[in-house]
Amino acid sequence: MTGELHEAKRPVSAVLAGPYGHPFHPMLVAVPIGAWVASMVFDLASRFAPDPGFLAEGSKWLIAIGVLGALAAAMAGFLDLFAIPAGTPAFRTGLLHMGLNLVITAAYAAGFLWRQTGPAAGTSAGEVALGPLLLSAGSLALLVVSGYLGGKLAYRYGVRVADEATQAGGFRR
Repeated sequence: MTGELHEAKRPVSAVLAGPYGHPFHPMLVAVPIGAWVASMVFDLASRFAPDPGFLAEGSKWLIAIGVLGALAAAMAGFLDLFAIPAGTPAFRTGLLHMGLNLVITAAYAAGFLWRQTGPAAGTSAGEVALGPLLLSAGSLALLVVSGYLGGKLAYRYGVRVADEATQAGGFRR
């Protein structure tokens, strides 16, 4: 294994990014992903529920939790990106993954602020307006693409996971 490939699997700082083979970034992304998926469920349910106010309010706060969780995940992810040698396909994939996540987080933050203005004209009292709902749906679609890229970094390029010899140990009898 070349030195560059080996370096890409080691953290810049194990205290901040997680120990070798157990990076914090993949653990932390569960918070924004879960919060944003749940917010979409609440958004859709608010369009059909007889008293949708609590669903719209819950969705708004799930979005806020997701934004805060994304910021925490981004810090660890940024450290992981520093461990990848520049100019490699893994580094380019990491930059695209990071860029998409920044756009997604900004879109959700904007959606949270949009929802602070109250229900839109033409919607039932409390239901999530079509504009914020579509913004969340588009952001969630981008999140799927970004998640695919994150999986590619870990499972195809092996970024921040155990080296091949350690991985092979799990398949011996």
